[in-house]
Amino acid sequence: MTDSTQTSTTATLPTITAFGKTTDGAAVQIYTLTNAHGMKVSITNYGGIITSLVVPDKDGKLGDVVLGFDEISGYQSPAYRKAGPYFGALIGRYANRIAQGKFTLDGREYTLAQNNDGNTLHGGNKGFDKVIWQAVPGASAVGQTLTLTYLSKDGEEGYPGNLTVKVVYTLTVDNALQIDYSASTDKATPVNLTNHTYFNLNAGPDVLAHEITIDADRYNVVDAGMIPTGELRPVKGTPFDFTAPHTIGERIGQVPNGYDHNWLLRKSIGQPAATVYEPTTGRTMQVATTEPGVQFYTGNFLDGTLRGKNGQVYGKHAGFCLETQHFPDSPNQPNFPTTILKPGQTLHSTTTYTFGVRK
Repeated sequence: MTDSTQTSTTATLPTITAFGKTTDGAAVQIYTLTNAHGMKVSITNYGGIITSLVVPDKDGKLGDVVLGFDEISGYQSPAYRKAGPYFGALIGRYANRIAQGKFTLDGREYTLAQNNDGNTLHGGNKGFDKVIWQAVPGASAVGQTLTLTYLSKDGEEGYPGNLTVKVVYTLTVDNALQIDYSASTDKATPVNLTNHTYFNLNAGPDVLAHEITIDADRYNVVDAGMIPTGELRPVKGTPFDFTAPHTIGERIGQVPNGYDHNWLLRKSIGQPAATVYEPTTGRTMQVATTEPGVQFYTGNFLDGTLRGKNGQVYGKHAGFCLETQHFPDSPNQPNFPTTILKPGQTLHSTTTYTFGVRK
């Protein structure tokens, strides 16, 4: 793989590197954004996947803090398709689950792919994580950018309306990765966009010693199929209470199958939605978002069958996700904030992951 030629007029733009071909022969690229502190993020136009995110630790040593693969083939292998972890990917048209793969909108029932135990998960059989996005590298006043656009056509995966989606990744000068989402449609349709990056701030075998705080006092109770029951349960007195810091592993054994739930964010003024601290490296990550919820997932279904970058085995709890989002199954839950986007409206959403150190 060779870097594309960079001229003096494009020296401040992200670099572009070939990333191989998809199983159907389409060439894909990696776009690498960098800042003056040595932080860099690599993103492929296949699925908008964040393949690498390099940040310094308390000693200034740079390290990759996300799970993924060195080649496009890793994201398309039979083992990966079977496991379905969605490493680093943009998720849509609807992130998380829709019960029984059905919803009713304006008096019409729509049927979607049932790709997760009878429910629809993360957009269906071919969600936004498996399409090639149009990519334009650029630069703004705050850092290098990558703008990705995709037209999800009317009827794609069963959803109504031609949905035009734009996602802008920005790597800022203060070590933050900002993700700006926008979308418009010509028919009413449910939309719930997120990013499914798995983080591990010390590159160790698991993330159980990471300390996490979530600014939420309620969460969605779910049934055995991970579909919300409608109950918004207080976290106080439960293993879901992260209003004060707790390690991921401290109470995970009290949660059947581990954490994979949506927290209702309090939106406390001046408080991030979530904060993570890894004590051995001193790395910290703060998450800010305009979304009402965050899905905290602890890699419960990783089982060691996937080998990632540098041959690392991805076993159970090898990474955690903080997927900012609207609530699961909102199209079938009238008491949840609506996810219906209508013609003439524009969806806007921003999530920022800011990295630092604690010495």
